Amino acid sequence: MRLARHYTVVANQLAQHGQLSATAIGVAVHIQSLPEGAPVSVKALAARFPEGEIRIATALRELEKHGFLERRRERLATGRVVTRTYSYNMPGATPGGPPEPPDRPRPPEPPGPPDRAPVPEPVAVPVPQAQEVAAPAPAPGPESVPVPEAGPAPGIPAPPEDQRLHPGAVDLLAGLRRRDPRLLLGERDVRRLAPGVSAWLERGVAPEMVARALSADLPEQMRRPASVLAYRLAELIPPHLPPAPPGPEVRDMRPPDPLQNCGGCDRAFRAPKPGRCRDCPPAEGETAAA
Repeated sequence: MRLARHYTVVANQLAQHGQLSATAIGVAVHIQSLPEGAPVSVKALAARFPEGEIRIATALRELEKHGFLERRRERLATGRVVTRTYSYNMPGATPGGPPEPPDRPRPPEPPGPPDRAPVPEPVAVPVPQAQEVAAPAPAPGPESVPVPEAGPAPGIPAPPEDQRLHPGAVDLLAGLRRRDPRLLLGERDVRRLAPGVSAWLERGVAPEMVARALSADLPEQMRRPASVLAYRLAELIPPHLPPAPPGPEVRDMRPPDPLQNCGGCDRAFRAPKPGRCRDCPPAEGETAAA
């Protein structure tokens, strides 16, 4: 069947070349079938074929070596330098310029430089208008920075305002200086640490044990005794006491009845008063009385 359109004429010198690889011949035939101006870079061809960029680049170098391909660097009228690729059906057909495809009339050249790439029209880029930016307010001086109030000790939840502290918490903290003069606390520190002491006391820890845990084995150098006490209150707080186990079963500890001698058989038995055992009949007097 003779094709009338959508075909490409390839010379046997290219299709049956003895030193070109199959990849190079296939790439050359593909380039011959493309229209003028189509992209034939390594990345474009690698995106079209399953071969990677390395094999495509090797095939293009083979075609250049044997004269079937030529890559030139040309400068456009805009000053941009581009690389143009010329594919030849036969080596040396038109060494001075782009080849003319066989059996295909050459289209009329447009006015201006040959094969001039379309120059994109300049796009107006909007220039941002200068905006007035308010100068930042000057930073307040050291005298205007408020001093934050000391919050609750780390790890100890701050009690609500309506929560009542343990009645002995404040006195216990104020009396720690009797154990160690370095534990002289101010009123603010006492108010801050009182919730932690209350938590200990509410868990059933005796006040003496709390004071001992706070004042024993203190470090030699203490810059802030309140911080040391806050750490101990938060980290050494004991768990809640488990419920008390039930007490032992109380048995009836009444003393047993004394031993009596039976008046009928003279056998010993226990009874609250003298008489006969249950195996002997009652005496005549006891029967008449009953």
